[in-house]
Amino acid sequence: MHRDCESIVLREEEIAARVKEAAAWLDARFFGTVPVAVCNLKGSVVFFCDLLRAMRTDTEMDFMAVSSYGDETVAAGRPKIKKQLFSSVEGRDVILVEDIVDTGRTLVTLRKFFEERRVRSLTVVALLDKPARRKVNVSADFTCFTVGDAFVVGYGLDYAEKYRDLPYLAVLKRSVYEH
Repeated sequence: MHRDCESIVLREEEIAARVKEAAAWLDARFFGTVPVAVCNLKGSVVFFCDLLRAMRTDTEMDFMAVSSYGDETVAAGRPKIKKQLFSSVEGRDVILVEDIVDTGRTLVTLRKFFEERRVRSLTVVALLDKPARRKVNVSADFTCFTVGDAFVVGYGLDYAEKYRDLPYLAVLKRSVYEH
């Protein structure tokens, strides 16, 4: 375990098994179609790649960036879309891949974003759900894990751009971010 972490919440093997379940769920849902899978950078990228590799369904990939944390450990308020999609998704089935549903504000912003682009359907798959922080009533269509109210890093999730490369999810020591 990394020296800045106090405990491992989810081990690499647990994550891999649940990612396969999410992929099978998506395969059943999108059988015979070619959806556009959208990664919300940067936190979702590891989950996104593992999920798409586990799927049997052909997908197109796209990327966008929505920021709500910055270098903080709690969501800073209204999310900002920092990078738009590369292609049009109008009339398409879209799979939005999220790292964590925390306050829910980012997901509300993204649902509105895709609604305005007149997608045929929007399916949200989240690695993590943290209901203790929820500020708005929203949820993913498929969630891999529910976590408590601790700041977790690893498997794509970061603090100040560090720890994304950890193959597990761990609770970050408070001493790292409380100065």
